[in-house]
Amino acid sequence: MSRENEGFEGGGGAAEPEQLALIRESVRRAKVPRAKPRTWRGAALAKELPVARVLVDKGVLHLDRYFDYAVPEELDAVAQPGVRVRVRFGAGSRNVREGRREGGGLIDGFIVERCADSDYSGPLAALAQVVSPEPVLDAGLLELYRAVADRYAGSLADVLQLAIPPRHARAEARQMPEPPAPPPPPEAGSWQRYGHGAEFLRALASGGAPRAVWTALPGPQWAEEIARAVQATLASGRGALVVVPTGRPAARVDAALTELLGAGRHALLTADAGQERRYQEWLSVRRGAVRAVVGTRAAMFAPVRDLGLVVVWDDGDTNLSDDHAPFPHVREVLELRASRDKCGFLLGSWSCTVEAAQLVESGWAAPLVADREQVRGAAPLVRTVGDGDLARDEAARAARLPTLAWRVAREGLKHGPVLVQVPRRGYVPRLACERCREPARCRRCAGPLEAQDSGSALRCGWCGVEEAQWHCESCGAFRLRAQVVGARRTAEELGRAFPAVPVRTSGREQVLDTVPGGPALVVSTPGAEPVAEGGYAAALLLDGWAMLGRPDLRAGEDALRRWIAASSLVRPQGEGGTVVVVAEPTLRPVQALVRWDPVGHAVRELAERAELAFPPVSRMVAVSGAPEALSEFLAGAELPRDAVVLGPVPVREAGQAPARRGGGAPTGEQTERVLIRVPPGSGAALAAALKTAQAARMARGAKGAREAGGEAVRIRVDPPDIG
Repeated sequence: MSRENEGFEGGGGAAEPEQLALIRESVRRAKVPRAKPRTWRGAALAKELPVARVLVDKGVLHLDRYFDYAVPEELDAVAQPGVRVRVRFGAGSRNVREGRREGGGLIDGFIVERCADSDYSGPLAALAQVVSPEPVLDAGLLELYRAVADRYAGSLADVLQLAIPPRHARAEARQMPEPPAPPPPPEAGSWQRYGHGAEFLRALASGGAPRAVWTALPGPQWAEEIARAVQATLASGRGALVVVPTGRPAARVDAALTELLGAGRHALLTADAGQERRYQEWLSVRRGAVRAVVGTRAAMFAPVRDLGLVVVWDDGDTNLSDDHAPFPHVREVLELRASRDKCGFLLGSWSCTVEAAQLVESGWAAPLVADREQVRGAAPLVRTVGDGDLARDEAARAARLPTLAWRVAREGLKHGPVLVQVPRRGYVPRLACERCREPARCRRCAGPLEAQDSGSALRCGWCGVEEAQWHCESCGAFRLRAQVVGARRTAEELGRAFPAVPVRTSGREQVLDTVPGGPALVVSTPGAEPVAEGGYAAALLLDGWAMLGRPDLRAGEDALRRWIAASSLVRPQGEGGTVVVVAEPTLRPVQALVRWDPVGHAVRELAERAELAFPPVSRMVAVSGAPEALSEFLAGAELPRDAVVLGPVPVREAGQAPARRGGGAPTGEQTERVLIRVPPGSGAALAAALKTAQAARMARGAKGAREAGGEAVRIRVDPPDIG
């Protein structure tokens, strides 16, 4: 001990401990109660309903239930059902003092209800803190969240993570205006182009709950038509919810609603709005200041009051399937909301998915389509270029585009912009023999050969070994061509071919929203096509075989959806609009595009799925994981008797490309996947069985069970692709 410390212990410093003791004693005797967020030891409990039933935010299946906590008297007024709280969790039954459980880590949660007694016979821990007195959860939405969790074999806490945005104190402090008066019913407008369009609006305006699968006509009117449906619902005194795949279509519906209803009559919920703005918009809906919502995927859980209509646009877009557990799909969630709230339902798209066709065939929804005269008047002329045409076309051998495509592009540039859709992006094309189109493979590992640009050496995409002297093993040719050329490479080639015309690209790095109506070449990847002022004069859909040749059940359906979405931006045939698709004309999706008959294509696909017992006729679940973990999981799962297990098959090995979204698994390890299929009516039993098995596995603390956010066995109900 130093001399300074010795001196402090001497007589001159003897008064210091006495002063500290007096301060402590005065604090103990203060009339203002001290906050006891750790345990509230000795604090009196609430006189009425002293028990709070709390959903803790753990997100693990074996803890997917409610936990009871004691409510201190000081928190009685603010600890109401629906508010956010913090609680102590994981203390165990041994750490009990004065009849109150103590210890454990702080964790967030929501109060579900207040009770007079607890089903738990032991001592209860006290609520540590009420984070905010703002109620963000009500009983009606809680039932919906539970139904979604059960349907997708997930936990309720995970669904609430998706449904309720993070809190922002400044947004909560703002005062909300009074809700505006209902607007008058809208005019039918462009809805008159559809057979029962005007009747659909009248039913909404009169308080009805019509359900429709809407095949929209080509053109930009779809956003205004959705806005009119929302206005008709608001006119009946009810709320409306519109969910679209991305922020770009959300902005178009937002602009249409603002023009039709005026500012401040609806909320826009998108991820790019920022935490404060998004929470403020969400609160305006929760408090009833607005009754119309437009948003992206997470908006499917928006707490709209007196819900009268739910709308989903372009349900085939993969952005509508959430990438976070339990992986819900917007279409399915809005179907649940329409059934539970007995409200209207509108599923719209330029195309038609197999699931939409099933809704019509089952009688759950009615078709809302235009007659053939209206379709022919609104759609562009579609022309095809097949493999036979390419073989006879000298220009197609030396260049990327066949003669017909060059001619249509040149003619279209005289009248406006021309859209060029390519199915890939970047400078890493897959290569094939120029003569026989046999894919170029590495001689060492049979991996695909790639080229970073036109002047670089060939390199294997799997093992990375350079290939200096390649020749085709099938025909002996030495020349290669790109199987799929990205947007940037295509833009360079077209720029050299049309030096006087500006070339714009729209893709992942930079997505354009609109382009001027002057002559220009717009090269875009699927889903990133900008809207042209006045419409495109022509469109070229390149490398169609690459989209159709994907080893996936939905390859044809998805290719047709992307083609129709791009072609819908082209001017009608009467105004000279022309589309050229480079794909085999005899294939069913190409024929559906030529006839502009997405509904017929979906109906035929549905019939084939029924014969094969594939989704959506059956329910299917993808379960993936390490081989040992997967085998152990399946052995412990009590599957329904009518379940059919397909697999296991390897999904990924170390060093290969990442697994696809359907049945993905932890990275960097060998993975297998099984598909479990059940007939209609057994989907709920299958989800319950898998959820029970996963919960039991986690409770046992099996090797690889969920820890720090990872899990060795992954369950995905209704996977977006199944190979």
